[in-house]
Amino acid sequence: MIRSRRVPTAALLAALLLTGLATGGDPARADAPGHSAVAAGPAGPAGPAVHAGPAVHAALVAALRKAQADSPNAPVRHICYATHVAFIGWQQPVCDGRPNGTEGQSLAIQAIDIIATNTGGVCADANVQNIGWQGWRCGDDGTDILVGTTGQSLQMEALAVSIATNGICADAYVQNHGWLGFQCAAAKQVAIAGTTGQGLRMEAVEMVV
Repeated sequence: MIRSRRVPTAALLAALLLTGLATGGDPARADAPGHSAVAAGPAGPAGPAVHAGPAVHAALVAALRKAQADSPNAPVRHICYATHVAFIGWQQPVCDGRPNGTEGQSLAIQAIDIIATNTGGVCADANVQNIGWQGWRCGDDGTDILVGTTGQSLQMEALAVSIATNGICADAYVQNHGWLGFQCAAAKQVAIAGTTGQGLRMEAVEMVV
């Protein structure tokens, strides 16, 4: 069960970026997508976008449409995501800063499926147990992308995300630490949530654009 948390707003995203919390990604990651890769859409650096199957895809699209319907008067940016959790499977998708996964149950996120709109395209990469960084998956607005693994009992330890316009923030609930705090990046830069090199599982995630 995930505790109630304040949903980040566009104003919070702007404030986080302005106060210097934009991470710009990990300088050691030479494969960060950069401007042209983010703009490349589903034919990004890791090849075509891959989603988690028809049921998860349909649920993500439905969540995105509901988010759009709840804000019909402007082309508001939205990001929706579903996590695949060890011993449970796919969780129902949530949008715009709400937590997805579990908290306090010692269950690892193994994969994340992400969809966004009015962002100009989204890219994501996962740092996975025994694998490391998998490689970027990129998708246009309305195309969901899958990072991580399923059916291999491998925990995700970090998530890297980037969008083509404005900015993005991400937060992770991590083994032994709890919520780490939002990490933010400006357009076409990389925000990283979670940890690397510590063997610590991600248990829940939040994203806002």
